[in-house]
Amino acid sequence: MGVTQGALFRHFANKQEVWAAVMHWTAETLLARFDAVNGVTPVDKLWATFGAHIDFIVTYPGVPRILFGELQREAEAPGKALVLSLMGNYRSRVVTLIDAAKEQGLISNAVDSGTAATMFLGMVQGLVMQAMAADNFSAMPAMANKLFPLYLAALGART
Repeated sequence: MGVTQGALFRHFANKQEVWAAVMHWTAETLLARFDAVNGVTPVDKLWATFGAHIDFIVTYPGVPRILFGELQREAEAPGKALVLSLMGNYRSRVVTLIDAAKEQGLISNAVDSGTAATMFLGMVQGLVMQAMAADNFSAMPAMANKLFPLYLAALGART
């Protein structure tokens, strides 16, 4: 980054504040990408959200490592609380899109929206874990494009 450790701590009181600032930036940037997605239908927007998340990870591959690290901290850690908040906000957006897709008859009405949102997030997390293990994020978009149609099929999407 071109700054010394001492210079960094002129702006932040401690390491937890540094991580909290990173989490704030991550949440704002990622949620703004989700809010900017376009699509004619809620299903189109789900796919665009999935793609936006994959693109974010490919662009910033260090972020998932930081997020997973923060999730392993003690319960009161500010960074962990911010990651959990981000996940909750993200999940809420996905549930809203799934509910809208059900209302429009685009996916099966029998789909449990919360479970489908968990599956959605699990697809992203699974791709991230595989990319981290291989230390190669470049294959994520191609795998995501193969995975998402399977997700839609599981939701009983009408094409």
